[in-house]
Amino acid sequence: MTGINQRPDPDALLASLKADEEKSKRGSLKIFFGMCAGVGKTYTMLETAQAEKRKDVDVVIGYIETHKRKETEELTKGLQQIPRKKINYKTAVLEEMDIDSIINRKPKIVLVDELAHSNVPGSRHEKRMQDVIELLENGINVYTTLNVQHLESRSELVSQITGIEVRETVPDEIFENADEVELIDLTPEELLQRLSEGKVYTAEKTGQAAANFFKKGNITALRELALRIVADRVDKQLHVYMRDKQIKGPWKSGLHLLVAIGWGPFSARLLRWAKMLSYSMGASIQAVFVETAGAIPKSKEALLNRNIALAKKLGIKFSIISDLDRVKGIVNFAQKENITHIIVGKPRARNIASLFRLGNFVNRLIKYSGDIDVYILGADKNVKDKFRQRVAIPSFTSTFKDYFIAFFFVTLTSVIFYPLKDIIGYQAVSFLLLFLVSILALFFGIGPILLAATLSATIWDYFFIPPQFTLHISKPVDVMMLIMFFIIALLNGILTARTRRQEQKIRIREERTQALYQLTKDLNIVSGNEDVKRTATEFIQKYFNLNSHILLKNNHLQLEIPTGLLSCNDKSIAEWVFKNSRKAGKYTETLPSSNFTFYSLIGTGDPMGVLVAIHEKPLTFGQEQFWEASLSQISAKFEREFYRDAAKKSYVINESEKLYKTLFNSISHELRIPVTTIMAASESLQSDNYNEATTKKLHNEISQASIRLNHLIENLLNMSRLETGRISPKMDWCDVHDLAYKASASLGNELVPFQLSIVIPGDMPLVFIDFGLIENVIHNL
Repeated sequence: MTGINQRPDPDALLASLKADEEKSKRGSLKIFFGMCAGVGKTYTMLETAQAEKRKDVDVVIGYIETHKRKETEELTKGLQQIPRKKINYKTAVLEEMDIDSIINRKPKIVLVDELAHSNVPGSRHEKRMQDVIELLENGINVYTTLNVQHLESRSELVSQITGIEVRETVPDEIFENADEVELIDLTPEELLQRLSEGKVYTAEKTGQAAANFFKKGNITALRELALRIVADRVDKQLHVYMRDKQIKGPWKSGLHLLVAIGWGPFSARLLRWAKMLSYSMGASIQAVFVETAGAIPKSKEALLNRNIALAKKLGIKFSIISDLDRVKGIVNFAQKENITHIIVGKPRARNIASLFRLGNFVNRLIKYSGDIDVYILGADKNVKDKFRQRVAIPSFTSTFKDYFIAFFFVTLTSVIFYPLKDIIGYQAVSFLLLFLVSILALFFGIGPILLAATLSATIWDYFFIPPQFTLHISKPVDVMMLIMFFIIALLNGILTARTRRQEQKIRIREERTQALYQLTKDLNIVSGNEDVKRTATEFIQKYFNLNSHILLKNNHLQLEIPTGLLSCNDKSIAEWVFKNSRKAGKYTETLPSSNFTFYSLIGTGDPMGVLVAIHEKPLTFGQEQFWEASLSQISAKFEREFYRDAAKKSYVINESEKLYKTLFNSISHELRIPVTTIMAASESLQSDNYNEATTKKLHNEISQASIRLNHLIENLLNMSRLETGRISPKMDWCDVHDLAYKASASLGNELVPFQLSIVIPGDMPLVFIDFGLIENVIHNL
């Protein structure tokens, strides 16, 4: 049993082999990591490059920023520098790394300084890290530099330490997946000494840097943060090594974190903190947003989209689920995903809705979470608006028109029933107004409903409840009725509006599911790339209201772009997307200056082509999920068409080979007869003396055999012409009698042993054919 338990997991071994194979195709990334500028990252990188150069390794400089430091500039000597690409931006000409020249040069190692740098607008990518990723995907090893404040998950923490906002960040995934990280460390005293000597910045910048960023407390905190990050990385590498080598030890395995976020301002901090925790624990991590019945305010949609983008940037898998109860939605999702820890923010706001719930959010989450641990992260203490921190004002997303319509119908109903109050009674009027509020809730949001309920209660009190035209109510029962009227109207309106919004969300989801089903059905019906293109573009126009074009690869596995469809610049973007299988263009981080957005149509294997879309505004997260699912279906169909055509061509090739073998055997037999006849007759004429009649007969055999051989050769040449398309029919009106007699005449000798009968109706009309080709066909038959 011991031997069995120690056997390695075959699936794990296979996954490890696949990962090693993928890794071998990419270049390796080495990061020179430091706590801040001035510790010597670029200097150490150049020293390492010079050492590799002495070993005859091909090392080039892609981009180096020396900041005019003499010692650093000295180390660049002897290393080839790839000329930078000049980009016109506004009134200036700026320089960026030329990744195309580097890829064409194909060095072993390229030096790229300042990984977190943002490229000049007009560059292929928005960030230099994307340039580095492309170099790695082309098999080029990269040396680069990075400061701790530029890690996405640590940027907010560094801002709290230094008081300076960090704008340029790098996803943690790049740092975590780096092949090697070398920590460049200095003591705070050494760094401050370098700063005072002008070895970090120029003289004019040194004083400002020392006063703002380079304080001993700041440097000490950043140094501790950098050391902790590298220590966590080493610990994680050790666990990976032990797992791969099947070494027994204590494991922190099986940990799965789930962070619940919203559109609030603290979700970004929550995501960063959760990412740091998952990295330290060696755990997987997901994020979830629970879509309840409440509508997302328009002002908050952009913030929610930024939180979603941040989750993706941090390498966190993100999901959106729908549930009327946030707590139950989170717990149900966590149980399905085998989550071990749930991370949530501490709720500090109180709103009207919370008054009707049993217990607050955190207590209910802890109650229903069962065996799942719950981590609660406190919100930022530096909140400017103390009132908003403690009380959440309900979000009103309705327009002024909605409020006016609600006001108008309540007023109109009151005016209509005012003359009838003595006939039906003022109590009946309250039921009619309550019914009106319920009807309005089917069409409007919470704001207009709150207005309608308040206005209805006020009008009923002032105009209908005795004594009239006063807010005073004489009977206690009328006071209770007014209070209950307002509460029932408000609750009924809010619940109806919530049900309506939930129904709208379900309808949207159902429509998208039905649309995907219909797309799959339509794609299965059609065949041929042109029909698939038409079906796909019609679907995109119908459900996304986007004009689109689909570019597919040809038989030479190159992207086919129709003439005049795209400009030269857009053609290069399309080819880049096809080659790298990533999206680019408008509303992306790669070449965003284009007017089009380019999406790669990726099948299960190689890319099939590129879809070019014209977006007027970026897609929301829900739309993006629908879009990706649609592209997946379209790509799969094109892949099936590609393989179907390949299978058809393979079948044709196989059948052609069979035909060639058959023809070759037949032709070999046909060639052997006239050749044998010619050889035998020639030998007879040379060896013996025959009389004139015999000699004439032998000459006749040679002539007939030569004619037959010539006809076979003509057929072989015609077959070659057919394959190359050089034979084209010359159509004309012909008489079938002439065709039959001409064919029989050409076969005079061959038909001697047979009795030939030609039967053609007398009223046979003329036929539109190529006389010579058809005669050849009949002759061969």
